[in-house]
Amino acid sequence: MHMRHDHSYPVHTPELRKMVFASLFAALTAAGAYIQIPIPFSPVPVTLQVFFVLLAGSMLKSKWGSLSMVVYTLLGVAGLPVFAGGSSGIGVLLGPTGGYIFGFILAAYLTGKLSEKAESAGKSRLVVNALNMSAGVLVIYALGVSQLMLVAKIGLGTALALGAIPFLPGEIVKTAVAAYIASTHKL
Repeated sequence: MHMRHDHSYPVHTPELRKMVFASLFAALTAAGAYIQIPIPFSPVPVTLQVFFVLLAGSMLKSKWGSLSMVVYTLLGVAGLPVFAGGSSGIGVLLGPTGGYIFGFILAAYLTGKLSEKAESAGKSRLVVNALNMSAGVLVIYALGVSQLMLVAKIGLGTALALGAIPFLPGEIVKTAVAAYIASTHKL
């Protein structure tokens, strides 16, 4: 039996390609949750999730980067152990670290939007990517610290001390490496 190939739909459309990469970044973010360093005085561990969130936003841009983080979040809500430490469920989103996960979606979107604007202006360089990604990191920590304050019923100073300040050196390194990768590779 001979099957005729219909050439009216290209096999490798740009949208399909972006969809595949969005799935890949959701999986990489899940894998990044397993690469963690617990901090004894904080409920928030150091992971590689933010690294992949920043890359998703910068390389996939606003639509597909944020969709990749929506997929990641929905996988965790559905019960797959994709959140930090292999946790899952709606309880994680409503718990002290849930704001960081919501921040992943917004950070990927914002980083992507800023990357789109920079590229359209012809300014897609390492420093510009690092600044765009830094804005994404700020969004993650703003949402994360806010929810940590609400759920744990602690003040801003304590929330910053537990959920932001200890992580900033690592975020600087992750942002620099992600900006370099995004500046030297295109999807």
